Amino acid sequence: MSAVRQGPVCIANTALPVIRHVCHVHSQSALNVPARGFRVLGERSCLSFQDARLAVASYKSKFRKCSTVAPAGAALPIRQEENPVSDLKVDVRQSAKEKVATFDRPFSDFLTDTFGRQHRYLRISLTERCNLRCQYCMPEEGVSLSPRQNILTTEEILSLSRLFVAEGINKIRLTGGEPLVRKDIITIIDGLNRLRELGLKHIGITTNAVTLARRLPDLQAAGLDQINLSLDTLVPAKFEFITRRRGFDKVMKGIDKALELGYDPMKINCVVMRGMNEDEICDFVDFTKDKKVDIRFIEYMPFGGNRWNTKKFVSYQEMLHMIHERFPDLTRLSDRPNDTSKAYKVPGFAGQIGFITSMSEHFCGTCNRLRLTADGNLKVCLHGNAEVSLRDALRENMPEAELLDVIGAAVKRKKKQHAGMTNLSQMENRPMILIGG
Repeated sequence: MSAVRQGPVCIANTALPVIRHVCHVHSQSALNVPARGFRVLGERSCLSFQDARLAVASYKSKFRKCSTVAPAGAALPIRQEENPVSDLKVDVRQSAKEKVATFDRPFSDFLTDTFGRQHRYLRISLTERCNLRCQYCMPEEGVSLSPRQNILTTEEILSLSRLFVAEGINKIRLTGGEPLVRKDIITIIDGLNRLRELGLKHIGITTNAVTLARRLPDLQAAGLDQINLSLDTLVPAKFEFITRRRGFDKVMKGIDKALELGYDPMKINCVVMRGMNEDEICDFVDFTKDKKVDIRFIEYMPFGGNRWNTKKFVSYQEMLHMIHERFPDLTRLSDRPNDTSKAYKVPGFAGQIGFITSMSEHFCGTCNRLRLTADGNLKVCLHGNAEVSLRDALRENMPEAELLDVIGAAVKRKKKQHAGMTNLSQMENRPMILIGG
């Protein structure tokens, strides 16, 4: 990576070297589907940084200068360093504070797609490994894990995070697999915490909470300020059936510890599957009576190997009808911009509930999220199967300006919305555990 960049170069909306490849990342062959005005660059499971560099270079004459979060002439450090969480230089730290304080800078063109969606939220998968085997996330036969050397290192995660935050990302969530199985999780959160001076506001985690209770004090001290926790049943025996592992009591202790340490909102994600846990929906609502938690019911979504079918699907409207029968005074709450959950509350209850309606009523029009897989691929849509490797670019020292061009091109290629429930069930995509929850 180059040490500094001067006057960032942006991709003109009218002439993009957009990288197009549609594939299943872990297959041996790729199905490349050309789109109007774009080139197909070879057959492979993921676009290499070399092809990305060629694509960017071939359109270089059509690039234009534009304003981003870093004014022209401002030096932004993207350094490879022996200690990935060492302090930035004093002058750069002071410059960053001054830039963050202005709040009048235009949003980065690199993170704005052709539909005007500004991407401020980055989800980073730290690992493909997990200590549970949830049925909707991992195929029963398991998955082929990437070789350890293909997984992003601590330094690479922090370098990419610094780059994204400098361009306007203000929220980062760490996912997996199970992010808490990664031994350097505290170091990573501490490193991200130092990026608050560049504009990062929130550091979150999505966890199954099996080890959360004993680790949370250290995570909080490092800078973790948001928690999403996965729990699909309130019945211990059913928990073991769904996850194919024990651990219900540990998860409940994790919830209590998070509330004790002041996490608010404390979000609990529940994937609803017919014949599995739809009979517990009202029990989850009742769980919010005395606990200040936000239970979010997630519509069952198709991913590689999870045997999704319409018979298991329970729609948001059907869930809402079930709840209204037991809690007729359920009240709709106001949603914030870019919220994925439709919020509701039973008057007098400490907590609230919500519905993530990805299948029946998608929210693609307000999507502000990007994903970075554990093996370093940028994925602009959860349900899309086009990816581009940022890991390879880092390891071959692609100049920062070119790396931003590659990121910008991928963001510009993001579609207006996903393909729809029926089509998604027939498309190749990674298993959820290899994407990052």
